[in-house]
Amino acid sequence: MEQRMLGRTGARLSLLGFGCGAVGGLMVRGAPGDQERAVARALELGINYFDTAPAYGDGASEEALGRVLRKLRPEIFLGTKFTILPADRGRLGAAITASLEQSLRRLGRAPVGLLQLHNRISREADDRPLDASTVIEEVAPALDRLRRQGKIRFCGITALGDTPSLRQVIEARAFDTAQICLSLLNPSAVAALPPGFPAQDFEGLANRARAAGMGTIGIRILAGGALSGSEMRHPVGAASVAPIASGPDYRTDAARARLFEALVRSGHAASLIEAALRFVISNEAMTTVLVGTSTIDQLETAAASINKGPLPKAALDQLAALWRTLAADSRSPSGR
Repeated sequence: MEQRMLGRTGARLSLLGFGCGAVGGLMVRGAPGDQERAVARALELGINYFDTAPAYGDGASEEALGRVLRKLRPEIFLGTKFTILPADRGRLGAAITASLEQSLRRLGRAPVGLLQLHNRISREADDRPLDASTVIEEVAPALDRLRRQGKIRFCGITALGDTPSLRQVIEARAFDTAQICLSLLNPSAVAALPPGFPAQDFEGLANRARAAGMGTIGIRILAGGALSGSEMRHPVGAASVAPIASGPDYRTDAARARLFEALVRSGHAASLIEAALRFVISNEAMTTVLVGTSTIDQLETAAASINKGPLPKAALDQLAALWRTLAADSRSPSGR
């Protein structure tokens, strides 16, 4: 599998990363044997980046991944995260250290390759936001201390929140990586949106991060599953998924996703899922993309799609027209 350089870190990551989150659910709710087989197969496929977090199943994901890694003992690049709670204000450094220590115990290995802030970065939000100044002036120094102590190699952010705040943090060049929301339903991290496009405008955030020397990690590239075009959920996956930076609800995202089946009819991809995955790797600003799965078959599909490489120029040209259609439809009285 192709590898790309993770910004200025010098690390090389597989183009497809193994997501251990709750949406796909395999490493949270899957059977232990299936979890081990999936990780082993991922390694055979050339996947070397594994992403988890304490928030995934209240530690269950880290525990499962740690158990499998202790048995298989692979050479991988491992990323986890931490969340700052309201009660942590005034003691951010201690809270980050305590979260990391708990993660290290669950994972059974140190150092971790990447430790990332999981909070949204925003002046205002309803989900434990941190403002840009706090992230730059308090979170970044705390992570630097952990790096100097040898507990982590690199540090990053989750680039969700309001766009001006995200730009401020990226331009400070205080972090090594950024998790970037990018999909067919919201291409704004790498492409200009047509007027009226129904999604948050990230204003080329992936390109800005790359220019700042940061590695970029694509998240929500299948919009939580909506870019299958189906509302059905696998029993191992999350029963419901709230959209991030796209439509108002999952049903709307799934309906809008079907517009992009035109790429399949044009022969540019074998399926909507393949088209969605290959779109995200079509821009060199993306280092790696995370896919969370419910089954090994889904992992195989994702890897096969990524290995086909970026979409051809004709497909990207068609996408530009499809995005204009989606914007126009969203402005119409009936909507989409």
